[in-house]
Amino acid sequence: MTNINKPNLSFWQIWNMSFGFFGIQFGWALQMANMGPIYEYLGAEAHAIPLLFLAAPLTGLIVQPIIGYKSDRTKSRFGKRKPYFMIGAILSSIALFFMPNASAIWMAAGLLWILDASINISMEPFRAFTVDKLNEKQQPKGFAMQSFFIGAGSVIASALPWMMSNWFGISEQAEKGSIPDSVKFSFYLGAVAFFGAVAYTVFKSGNEPENEAIEDQENSFSDGVKEIFHTIFNMPKQMKKIALVQFFTWPGLFLMWFYYSVAVARNVYGAEEGTVLYTKGVAFAGLTLSFYNLVTFAFALALPAISRKLSKPITHMLCLFAGGIGLISVGFVENPNWLYASMTGIGIAWASILSMPYAILAPSLPAKKVGVYMGVFNFFIVLPEILASVGFGWIMENLLNNNRMTAVMIGGVLMLFAGLLCLILKRD
Repeated sequence: MTNINKPNLSFWQIWNMSFGFFGIQFGWALQMANMGPIYEYLGAEAHAIPLLFLAAPLTGLIVQPIIGYKSDRTKSRFGKRKPYFMIGAILSSIALFFMPNASAIWMAAGLLWILDASINISMEPFRAFTVDKLNEKQQPKGFAMQSFFIGAGSVIASALPWMMSNWFGISEQAEKGSIPDSVKFSFYLGAVAFFGAVAYTVFKSGNEPENEAIEDQENSFSDGVKEIFHTIFNMPKQMKKIALVQFFTWPGLFLMWFYYSVAVARNVYGAEEGTVLYTKGVAFAGLTLSFYNLVTFAFALALPAISRKLSKPITHMLCLFAGGIGLISVGFVENPNWLYASMTGIGIAWASILSMPYAILAPSLPAKKVGVYMGVFNFFIVLPEILASVGFGWIMENLLNNNRMTAVMIGGVLMLFAGLLCLILKRD
């Protein structure tokens, strides 16, 4: 199990070691808020959108356990996790710069594969880094601090296209088949933010405690594959239970990211693609996505205290209920400003999704295999996304008549069910 004898770290030490997540989420939020519209700007049909998002889960499925395994065994003067932070940051920044210059769907999809693989290289070791450096008592604070920075990065990134056009006068219009300048400049700024924030953590935070290092050993590719499969088939009971909660939580988020922005433009604004009103609807949706991340940014600070009072599983359950209700309520909104109320529930859920499952999981993990276990835990995020990406297009086309708003509401129902599943988790 994880070492509980590590000394307490100060607020600013936890701040420094978590700051890189600001940049990681800056890049992640840019693609989540804008890739659906980008694909549609380039001519994609609604039922094809989930399949075009397949890059994220497939790269996560492959990359995260491998990076977790390798980072458990890496030795360098920067520690075992930081080299992966920087490699991922460099590659992600390059992909972010080129993404908005895609001129065809296949180019955007290819760049998304590169971007998601690179983000996963940076992101996976960050979870393990928190477990490496913090004792069990402080781990909820560490994961909540990550949620804080994820919220902060997302607030800015989600609203950037709106800010670019409304504050800086950069055009939000584009001819059919091209991407607006407001989106392009947002991605350029995102590339700088991603690299800068990760570099800050690398140079301003200390390495893992020496007693977390592992012995020198020969590690072939087959050894790594065996280790990953051994981890899959020997998960602690608590890990299996929280994995089931994750499996039903994340489809709700994916359906929101796939369809929310266009659903707002079409269903709330009543606009058709190619009109000024449609572009404004998509931009306003990005602004409300920014707002839910603002809620996450603030609520993350209260999560450790709430979880101590109610227990981590009950806290997570209530937060998921708030998110499920928020997503379902989007379908009943007529005045766009009411979307802020809906997004409040999403922000509460998102703060918990980014921290509580990891805080629940961490105490049950072997200290020397945290990286590979965190990588395998990611399976239960990416597997439901793969199912959604491969199968939901058929549902959209044949059962939902390409109604994006209905898809968003289905996501809310799934999130409510995930909240109920929290009742099976062991209380802390």
